[in-house]
Amino acid sequence: MIYQVEGDILLSKAHAMAHGVGLNDPMDKGLALALHTRHPTMRKDFERWCHQHNTRPGEAWLWIGPDNVRIIHLITQENVDSPEHHFGKATLGNVKHALDALVKIISKEKITSIALPRLATGTGDLDWDDVWPLIENSLGELDIPVYVYTAYHAGQQAHEPTV
Repeated sequence: MIYQVEGDILLSKAHAMAHGVGLNDPMDKGLALALHTRHPTMRKDFERWCHQHNTRPGEAWLWIGPDNVRIIHLITQENVDSPEHHFGKATLGNVKHALDALVKIISKEKITSIALPRLATGTGDLDWDDVWPLIENSLGELDIPVYVYTAYHAGQQAHEPTV
């Protein structure tokens, strides 16, 4: 079941958290920066994984850190090989494929709940009204709580209902 919540996703009690990234993302903005600051080895591990697996937009990767922290990187943004830009904008196709990959990870890893932000609407530059139906269609039938953080309130823990 999907729950739209408001608060600070970093305070989520969900079993795992997902967020959108680009290939070899420097993780220097928004939620990615906050996660990288908390888990400095995560970005290097992600870069290594991208290089070892010929990673493409639309894929997803689970990082398990200290204390069983689980962060799923949804590769929603196109790669841009340009010194001025780290990565391109997200596409709805990439979001859809990354959400499908997320569903597979949830099943394989037996994730019991997941939190995610308004995917691909920040640096990814997509419109939330276009992304939300993809989330509903891809994650709406899961038998676990899916917490979609629709508004960010720093330091405020969201009410995350349990199933």
